[in-house]
Amino acid sequence: MMASTHPLSPPEIVVHAMPADQRIWVPQAASVWFRPLMLNTLNGQWCNLLRVRKAGILSRHRHPAPVHGFVLKGRWRYLEHDWVANEGDYVFEPPGETHTLTVPEDVPEMVTFFNISGCMYYVDAEGRHTGFEDVFTKIDMCRAHYAAVGLGADYVDQFIR
Repeated sequence: MMASTHPLSPPEIVVHAMPADQRIWVPQAASVWFRPLMLNTLNGQWCNLLRVRKAGILSRHRHPAPVHGFVLKGRWRYLEHDWVANEGDYVFEPPGETHTLTVPEDVPEMVTFFNISGCMYYVDAEGRHTGFEDVFTKIDMCRAHYAAVGLGADYVDQFIR
């Protein structure tokens, strides 16, 4: 059967999103991991699952581009808003907003799919820059982690487009 996409198009990615092999989850902070699904170097975009196994504040950050999220497990909120993102909820984050992600005390695990364009620009309580992540820092984190856990640094290549 002939492919329906252009021959120069990159290949599809089809992976089991919730892997049995826990080494695929890349540590991001204490009790916080991400699972890369697609790392788009041409558009500066990435899709991943964020898994959190702790309560409290994760980070205060802003995005220069839109973010889309879908809560698969647990719930979370931004301190700057009244709403709570519950299991099964879709979240749209407009560009330019600063928010502080927090997980409630009674949530043992939160897993959310995020589609992020641009970067995550981390800020302190006064809005001063404290760091950033983009598709390239995500790739670097994956390479280092996968090499360290025996999957090989090139394991991340399957997610890069």
